[in-house]
Amino acid sequence: MIKTKIDLQQIEAFLYQEARYINENKLVEWLELFTDDCKYWVPCNDNDIDPETHVSIIYDDRKRLEERVWRLETGLAYGQQPQSKTRHLITNVEILEDQGDEMIVSSNFMLVELRRGEQTMYAGRNVHHIRLGGNNLKISLKKIELLNNNEPLGNLSFIL
Repeated sequence: MIKTKIDLQQIEAFLYQEARYINENKLVEWLELFTDDCKYWVPCNDNDIDPETHVSIIYDDRKRLEERVWRLETGLAYGQQPQSKTRHLITNVEILEDQGDEMIVSSNFMLVELRRGEQTMYAGRNVHHIRLGGNNLKISLKKIELLNNNEPLGNLSFIL
């Protein structure tokens, strides 16, 4: 077991809070969980590719995340009309590494999306790089390794 400044229960509570913000469509609050230099990454085909040199499903920095949230909040995300309803189930949370000011955390997830009467399930693994800044935890990297990232995917215009 890795010795860390933050215990596993605090990390789990933070990940559950993130999932709740997404599920309740509190996207401004969700965005506040991220650092200014954050990355939000969904690799395709291979989970260990370099997103700077290979195609990804999503590879957003803070500015792109702000634009994504703005489009969803204003209704200008036409791929989300009507808006998806989601439920995230988070499990198998583990602290993989403590790098001092940042922890690398792994968790498995099941995501159920309901849109236009069609229910779709996604499964995979999240890797969060979480920083302790003052009394707050912040996400500097969220990597979403979809189990089916090398298969045809539908409309992923919602927040994973």
